[in-house]
Amino acid sequence: MRTPDRTDTSLFGRWWWTVDRFSLGAVGLLIVIGAILVIAGSPAVAQKIGVESYYFVKRQTFFLLMSAAVIVFMSLLDTAAVRRVGALGFVVSFLLLASVPFLGAEIKGSVRWVSLLGITVQPSEFIKPCFALFNAWLLVRRVLEPGFPGMKLSFGLYAVVMALLLSQPDLGMALTFTAIWSAQLFLAGIPYLFVAVIGGGTVALGVGAYFTFAHVKSRIDRFLSPEAGENYQVEKALEAFASGGVFGKGPGEGVVKRAIPDSHTDFIFAVAGEEFGMIFCIFILLLFAVIVLRSLTRMSHDPDLYVMIAAGGLVTQFGLQAAVNMGVALHLLPTKGMTLPFLSYGGSSMLAFGIGVGALLALTRKKYGYGLRL
Repeated sequence: MRTPDRTDTSLFGRWWWTVDRFSLGAVGLLIVIGAILVIAGSPAVAQKIGVESYYFVKRQTFFLLMSAAVIVFMSLLDTAAVRRVGALGFVVSFLLLASVPFLGAEIKGSVRWVSLLGITVQPSEFIKPCFALFNAWLLVRRVLEPGFPGMKLSFGLYAVVMALLLSQPDLGMALTFTAIWSAQLFLAGIPYLFVAVIGGGTVALGVGAYFTFAHVKSRIDRFLSPEAGENYQVEKALEAFASGGVFGKGPGEGVVKRAIPDSHTDFIFAVAGEEFGMIFCIFILLLFAVIVLRSLTRMSHDPDLYVMIAAGGLVTQFGLQAAVNMGVALHLLPTKGMTLPFLSYGGSSMLAFGIGVGALLALTRKKYGYGLRL
């Protein structure tokens, strides 16, 4: 495809020369790799649950194409339009999250999903990027209008959303949400005393969860002392990495994946390790690093405070979730049940990351030229 020249003033031409093409290319490669890994890792799971072999592949292909379309659309928007989409998305996702205790269905001991017109949605996935965009506006308006209670509203919304997440219960999502909020408060310039209080509160949350939720206690105990309980999935994931070695066993040749119940979701990184090897896993890690580091660099040079705070929240979520998923697969962290962005199976996760990464690309565009306004 012929790329537009620098004199092209069309919407696509302005987008092409202002968007971070390195990050865009890295995202594109992750989407392609995600399609390959789901083809490799999901048929065995499909056969176990009694559906056709390529059930997950067909669904994931649809989700990947939808996510790619969302990324392009979001990245075409200007900053004001991104802010409006974030506000609307937060309202919708918050209402859906609040409805989970009443309309949600229990899956694996947790109530996190609601069904809309026959489509199952996990609202907590969408509230993360939308909160980052909306909360950034609250914090920026507080700076521009000293009388505006932006900080109080931010604390209030955080407390309500956290209560809803913990009621599901979903500690992993709650900790990610806390990381987004904390990063944005730090970028907004809150006093160091507040930073210490938030840090202490996060530690207290973790300790409280350990003594409150049996499944959290069990996961941490198994991580610290493997002899304390069964670590079947982690053990099989490590076996997959060992089996793959440096260059992998080859596409479709992996066998350990058949023994991992969540090989297409939480442990998709282990599938990559077995079939494509250590070098390929390092390449995946570098793709995530490119997106995170380039986004941080571009946002740090932007004079718009909203861009810095919003992009900071989005890149925190993206990088943290990728690090946690890969860390769990390598037994560096306790199991969390987090998806690997664009690689793990899951429609809600895929579309939510499409919104978040698309918004991140839009916010970090060079500011000459204009995006699509809504």
